[in-house]
Amino acid sequence: MIKHLQGKIALVTGATRGIGKGIAIGLGEAGATVYITGRTLEANNDGLGGSLRETETAVREAGGVCISVRVDHSDDEQIHQLFAQIEREQNGKLDILVNNVYAGVQAIREGFGKPFWELEPSFWDAANHVGLRSHYVASIRSVEC
Repeated sequence: MIKHLQGKIALVTGATRGIGKGIAIGLGEAGATVYITGRTLEANNDGLGGSLRETETAVREAGGVCISVRVDHSDDEQIHQLFAQIEREQNGKLDILVNNVYAGVQAIREGFGKPFWELEPSFWDAANHVGLRSHYVASIRSVEC
């Protein structure tokens, strides 16, 4: 297989499961060094499934290089530290940013089937804060790399 992304540095936020995990595997398979983030480092019984370690293993099995970084994307300082780490380890290089992190799954589970007017405004925050705001923050930081 030709590694079209050999030498490229990628960051996939929210890569513990689903689309983020699949994108990370594909980027690794194509030759990129892939940084992955999420809150779940090791597998647990949270009912959601997936972990950074599982994704990292899958990327490596696909022939890629993967670096797991536990990040709570609701905390701007942790996002700042993530980009500082990438800058330090990759000499300021970041070629690909995939903003995929989303933390509203649990909130949606709890509110599923209820009319929106029966949900507290905190439901909106839980479902959208990380997915919207952290994408903006990560995009700003990626330009600085």
